[in-house]
Amino acid sequence: MSVPDFLPYYVLIGTAGIILVILYGLHLALARAAWSREERIRTVRAVAFFLIGWLAAAIALGNAGIFHTTASDIPRIQYGILVPILIGALLLWRSPLVARIIDAVQQHWLVGVQLYRALGLIFLILYASGKLPGLFAWPAGLGDIAIGLLAPVVAFAYARAPSTSGGLVRAWNLFGILDLVVAVTTGFLTAPSFVQPIVVQPSSELMTVLPMVLIPVFLVPLSIVLHLASLAKLHRSGDVMVHA
Repeated sequence: MSVPDFLPYYVLIGTAGIILVILYGLHLALARAAWSREERIRTVRAVAFFLIGWLAAAIALGNAGIFHTTASDIPRIQYGILVPILIGALLLWRSPLVARIIDAVQQHWLVGVQLYRALGLIFLILYASGKLPGLFAWPAGLGDIAIGLLAPVVAFAYARAPSTSGGLVRAWNLFGILDLVVAVTTGFLTAPSFVQPIVVQPSSELMTVLPMVLIPVFLVPLSIVLHLASLAKLHRSGDVMVHA
């Protein structure tokens, strides 16, 4: 299966840029929250180590072909998607450090940072070039573009009027998660495997090999965890308002 020459640059540079923006935003948020310099450095380094280590593991597993399946194989990519989400959810629920970080990071930043979802335009480009099926590319591409372009709009609305924009943030997060669920489901249904229920040509096999496999096993879980963090912060701020 041929991979377009531009694709590794698009995915890898985009992913590296997303990580850098997250780390820079985290640094600014912790400084604004008056964390000590030592705490800021230690925390940003820990998050950087986690994200870069996760990305390196995803690249190594993708390079080894762990997530690539043929028509006779049992799919394995679901583990690369679900395990990071479960770890992220557990940290949001149980880790005091993560709770402090969420408290420090502003809600409008948690929302606005997902502007990167507009990079989902790549699905439509690959569909137009005959590399991905429309059943996957159209919902995944249009959904990501919509969520990404709405991110700064929703973030700005919340920054201006947090007391009245909580419902908008909640709806955006829920639709953002739904978009990712639909994309993963249609990708799974149209990828070659022993259980592939929908046979189409082209298939979504491209999503199971490097560099595109980094989207389902790194960027999708990262986006869902960001959505969950935003919802957790919204819930916590709502509790504060109720008890005030």
